[in-house]
Amino acid sequence: MVANTNVSPTPWDALAGQYRLRPGNPVSVVGQRPVLLEGRLGRLLRGQRGEQVGRSLSRVFTLCAHAHRRTGELALAVAQGGPPILLPTEPPVTLWLETARDHLRSIALDWPQRWPALSADGTNLDWLRDCPLPLFSTPAPTDARSSLEKLNQLRAWLEQRVLGQSIDKWLLDHCQPNDLLGWCNAQAARLPPARYLGECYPIANSLRPSIRCLHVLDEDATRQRQQLSQLAQSMVDDADFVQHPSWLGQCAENGPWTRLRHRQEEAAIKHSAWTRMGARWIELVELAAASQQFSSFVDTPLLSSGAMRLGDGQALAWCEMARGLLLHWVRLDAGGGVQDYRVLAPTEWNFHPQGALATAVAGLAPDDGVKANLLAAAFDPCVACTIELSGSNES
Repeated sequence: MVANTNVSPTPWDALAGQYRLRPGNPVSVVGQRPVLLEGRLGRLLRGQRGEQVGRSLSRVFTLCAHAHRRTGELALAVAQGGPPILLPTEPPVTLWLETARDHLRSIALDWPQRWPALSADGTNLDWLRDCPLPLFSTPAPTDARSSLEKLNQLRAWLEQRVLGQSIDKWLLDHCQPNDLLGWCNAQAARLPPARYLGECYPIANSLRPSIRCLHVLDEDATRQRQQLSQLAQSMVDDADFVQHPSWLGQCAENGPWTRLRHRQEEAAIKHSAWTRMGARWIELVELAAASQQFSSFVDTPLLSSGAMRLGDGQALAWCEMARGLLLHWVRLDAGGGVQDYRVLAPTEWNFHPQGALATAVAGLAPDDGVKANLLAAAFDPCVACTIELSGSNES
């Protein structure tokens, strides 16, 4: 999952790591990302400045490179003495666009591999014909105007080729789980993602891992700063905290369903593996719709991001991206180069060995690869994830 390079001696492909899910085993989640262990990322970036940091982050975290670049830029800008970045002066259109691409890539490529019923035609990507957002592309637009144009094209494609109706009407009618299920069943014959969600519903909806959302962002700016500062201190005090994070002494989960803008709705939804997957499809549509709804997300952003100063040469930056909340902490030396750097990504919350996913996988039958794969799709790791059944590996 990490790009190879012929011009750097750094073994980037050895840093990505992987996870294994082991149904029925008390140790049900095994794996790690070596780059996050023992302060290794800070040593890799030590002495680097500006765009060099962004390039290195992109090599290490390829699947969500755009989010890491953005978060790194925010952290460096504030650590260098810039003002806190709490609310962008313009909507973060490029973040919306690239998050939509991440959702689309996961839905199109990962979902079919996780559901045996789609194995025969899992590589059929005909439904993506004429999609203006290639799953793998040349560098993303760097300016808001180009990103907005792409988002508008995505909106038109979804309306004309996928949804068959206006995007606003679709969102009004299908955001609730039962309504989304009805639409999926009706569209299953022509649309692979709808077929996937419809066919896996009986099993995926029965998988109900306990949920404890990561709530460190807050509409109250003072409370948010206090909570982010507390989390940053944990990242600083223990270099391995970012591999096995906790919040207020407990495991927490991270994903599109834990957004700050969903805070008021959480109690009304009985979350399952299925609702977690459905949240990704719904957010893909919401991101495309946002191209014409800038003013709707001023108070509670569609995707929150920002940065704050923590001390001389130190800053914490955050960004809500496809898999959840991403955080970067940086400390600069007197010359403005990186002295230390830490990243806390959504996968490490969700694949915590004592987290909700781990508990759910441990409770499965040892040969239940179907449910284990559905849980993997629901929590959507950003590194390779395999299922281990009775001593054998199943991708």
